[in-house]
Amino acid sequence: MNFRTALTAIALSVSLAGCVGVGGGAPGLFDNPYGARRDGGYALPAIPIEKIDKKWRRQTVDYVTKEAPGSIVVDTGARHLYFVMPGGKAVRYGIGVGREGFTWKGRARIAIKREWPMWTPPPAMIQRKPELAKWAGGMPPGIDNPLGARALYLFNKGGDSGYRLHGTPEWRSIGKAMSSGCIRMLNQDVIDLYNRAEVGAKVVVL
Repeated sequence: MNFRTALTAIALSVSLAGCVGVGGGAPGLFDNPYGARRDGGYALPAIPIEKIDKKWRRQTVDYVTKEAPGSIVVDTGARHLYFVMPGGKAVRYGIGVGREGFTWKGRARIAIKREWPMWTPPPAMIQRKPELAKWAGGMPPGIDNPLGARALYLFNKGGDSGYRLHGTPEWRSIGKAMSSGCIRMLNQDVIDLYNRAEVGAKVVVL
């Protein structure tokens, strides 16, 4: 093999590695956390992350809080969710929050975690949007399901709060106030949070 042929082979191998990495393969130089992937039998599409402001993208940040590592702090005003880590750090995610009249604050805990959950619109939502009555018995999991790829169910002292931390197929809603009170996340981000957060973890909504 001459020198030129060797260079061509190296360039080809690097190119192929980049194609594999972008598809959600092993972490590395070409890995794309928002790329397309297979998950739970579903083809999760890539998110056009170049269209999303950097402040809404997942990143590790300095974060000072009294909450213990493993806790979750939701800053609805700033449209950020923080997963608290040791050493004054947190993983920060961009979120979508409740629109006017549907905001809330308080403390809760993660009582249930579900992958590709079924979505059942509450009666009050069906009253506002009668076209949702067809899903009164539950909308099957899938790419178009409003709860996305994962849901973390929030309970308080009174039981099920009715609120969720969940994924969404509507990536344009991140950073905006559009929901009925639940906290929306990019599907790839809620999968990341799901893998970090444990059942019983404290959730503080500011």
